[in-house]
Amino acid sequence: MSDQLIRLGHSPDPDDAFMFYALAADAIPTDGFRFEHMLRDIQTLNEWAMRGEIEVTAISVHAYAYVADKYRLLPHGASMGEQYGPIVVAREPMAPEDLQGKVIAIPGLMTSAFLELQLAIGTITDPLVVPFDEILETVASGKADAGLVIHEGQLTYPSMGLELVIDLGQWWHELTGGLPLPLGANAVRRDLGEDVMRRLSVLLRESIKFGLDHREDALEYAGKYGRGLNDDLTDRFVGMYVNDRTLDYGDDGRAAVAELLRRAAEAGLIPAAVPVDFIDG
Repeated sequence: MSDQLIRLGHSPDPDDAFMFYALAADAIPTDGFRFEHMLRDIQTLNEWAMRGEIEVTAISVHAYAYVADKYRLLPHGASMGEQYGPIVVAREPMAPEDLQGKVIAIPGLMTSAFLELQLAIGTITDPLVVPFDEILETVASGKADAGLVIHEGQLTYPSMGLELVIDLGQWWHELTGGLPLPLGANAVRRDLGEDVMRRLSVLLRESIKFGLDHREDALEYAGKYGRGLNDDLTDRFVGMYVNDRTLDYGDDGRAAVAELLRRAAEAGLIPAAVPVDFIDG
């Protein structure tokens, strides 16, 4: 009997690569599954999830509000900011309240960062959507007044002479009295059935743990996806978003997801609050 094909969607960046190193390198048993790694930017993965196109995928927590009927959240694989997170940068010093009316480059309408920025400063009606790895250049070149930066640009923006406007992780920490900032999640498609979903959950957690237990090897693999990052910055960036929190959200992490979606629904930024449905185990 042949192994069951599972298409696994994740972003081509160091933290996701680190999480799935064990599977990409065939370093752990795969329990009757074979994986096809689908590397795409998070906006594309969100769009695929809206159509239910792949079995397991990274998604934005923002996007979960639109795909909860098709996917359940895995209890691991989260990217969460601990008093840090996506940032907004500009060419000149600027206060967050001055962003309204400016041309803001963003990495996708369904990203958690865009949702959180709107909670922080108000609805943004006409953002400039560009690929996440082009945000810094878009701002530096003058094509946008400011840019919403996710992934490794959070560490490299000073090298382009850009100024920090707001750190959304710090803003959220202060707003909520200390909750971590929900950003990315891993989700599994409901129609696979309970047994397959649970087996995949166990296996994907093992992949993350393997990377953490074999950090040097996993970092070497992840470094291939670190645009503009040297080894030290790759290590730092991965440590920001792959850690014990990635193995399990924790009670406060789960509460943070529910709180973000509740606030977004109240602000009219998502259609309605949705139950946060995690796989157990």
